[in-house]
Amino acid sequence: MIKTVPIIEFKNIFKSFEDNKVLNGINFNVFEGENLVILGRSGCGKSVAIKCMVGLINADKGEIVVFGTDVTKLNNEALNKVRKRIGFLFQNGALYDSMSVRQNLTFTLKHHSKIHSDMDIEKQIIETLNNVGLKEAIDLMPSELSGGMKKRIGLARTLIIKPEIILYDEPTTGLDTITSREISDLILDIQKKYKTTSIIITHDLSCAKRTANRIMILKDGVIHCEGSYTELENSKDEWVKSFFI
Repeated sequence: MIKTVPIIEFKNIFKSFEDNKVLNGINFNVFEGENLVILGRSGCGKSVAIKCMVGLINADKGEIVVFGTDVTKLNNEALNKVRKRIGFLFQNGALYDSMSVRQNLTFTLKHHSKIHSDMDIEKQIIETLNNVGLKEAIDLMPSELSGGMKKRIGLARTLIIKPEIILYDEPTTGLDTITSREISDLILDIQKKYKTTSIIITHDLSCAKRTANRIMILKDGVIHCEGSYTELENSKDEWVKSFFI
C-alpha cells in the first residue's frame, strides 16, 4: 500500500546547459514506498533531474525537497548526510574495475556506513549478495561479470548501505529480454523487502510496465502527463501513444 506522504518534491526546477534548456519548471512528487517511472525521449532531462536531486548537477532555479529539506540549499556536509540515505544505480553499474566484488562492497560499507568490523562487513556483504542472487560472484573481478551480473552487483553496492530512496538510471539498458525481466523483478523485490521509494528512469516499456506504481512522461522540460501504464497506453494524446507503439 503506497502512502500519501511525499518523500521527494520537485518544485519549479529549471536547468540549462548554455543555450540548451533541459528542465523548464518541472514539478512532481514521489510518495513514500512508491516506484515512480519517468519516461521521455533521449536528452529530455530525465537523468538530469535525478542528478540534480543528489547534487551531481546544480539546478539553476527551484526547490528539491527530500526528507523535508530543500537539498538545493545545503552545503556539502549537509548534502552528504542526505546522500547516505539515497542509493544511485548508474547505467554502467559504476564498479571499480581494479577491485573484486567483495572489495567493491567493502569499500562502500567503510565509506558510507558505521559498520567497520571485518566480521560485520562480511556478514552484510553475504546478505546483500544473497538478496541479488549472486553470492557465488563474491571474489570475481568486474571484467569477469556479464552485463546482467554487473547490474546486480551495482545494485548490491547500492543496497548495502540500506538506502530509503533508490534512483535507477536506465537499469535494463543493454541487457537481453530475459535478464531485463530479472532486473525488473529484482527492483520489485527490493521495493517490498526494503520498503524503498524509487525513481526509475528508463526507455524500456517492459521494465516500466513491470515496476511502476505510477508513470510520468517528460516533454519539453516539464511533466507532460502521468498515470498508470494502462491509462497512458490508452491515451488519446497521439504523442503519448507513440511511446507504446
